[in-house]
Amino acid sequence: QVQLVESGGGLVQAGGSLRLSCAASGISFSIYAMGWYRQAPGKQRELVAVIATGGSTNYAISVKGRFTISRDNAKNTVYLQMNSLKPEDTAVYYCSRWPSPFGSWGQGTQVTVSS
Repeated sequence: QVQLVESGGGLVQAGGSLRLSCAASGISFSIYAMGWYRQAPGKQRELVAVIATGGSTNYAISVKGRFTISRDNAKNTVYLQMNSLKPEDTAVYYCSRWPSPFGSWGQGTQVTVSS
């Protein structure tokens, strides 16, 4: 049974930085491409960044050049370094498998960017 635990969110001013972590258990982490997703109030969950098993990455246009996804297979953890944060980045951030998320989501981590 997969368990995903996201952490590292918080309240930050526009232009600031945060580093999110997602620790996975119950899965063979290294064989999956992983993604960071986010859901803002009243909006659908959207894909933010993806990292393949080999380490190649891809980003939503809205975060490209500001966010960096990485993974540590030895720690079963995926990270999201977020720089130059904007108020529109405010959301709950989740990690899961890409392109098909696991059947359950973690609790997410709240990111709030003040203007």
